[in-house]
Amino acid sequence: MHGGYREIQAPPKRYAIIDLRELSALCGFSQASQFQGAHREWVTEALRRELGGREDRWSEAVAVGSLAFIEKVKEELGGKAIHRAATEVDGMFTLREECEVYKHVFAGKNDALRLENTHFWQEKVER
Repeated sequence: MHGGYREIQAPPKRYAIIDLRELSALCGFSQASQFQGAHREWVTEALRRELGGREDRWSEAVAVGSLAFIEKVKEELGGKAIHRAATEVDGMFTLREECEVYKHVFAGKNDALRLENTHFWQEKVER
């Protein structure tokens, strides 16, 4: 899984995923090194305060940001974004597909994964 921390702190010389200069400018920093320092502090503080829990919006959405950003991404995706809906949570927008879109594809195939179809091993085997 790629979270971006390493790429921001030690950007690769080739094949970068994150445009560090553009990201720094968007965050209000004139130099990437200033942004990197602030980013380290933000992450350190979040870890110190135990704010490192997983947020679904970052791992299950195509895009996360302002409504204008979401609309731009949706426009650029064109036909690929037909079933994707922009939703707002806590003042932040996400672009994602609802699970219902794939329900007909996987209907019946996930039955084996249901809790009632599981068998738990006993911790202690009697002989």
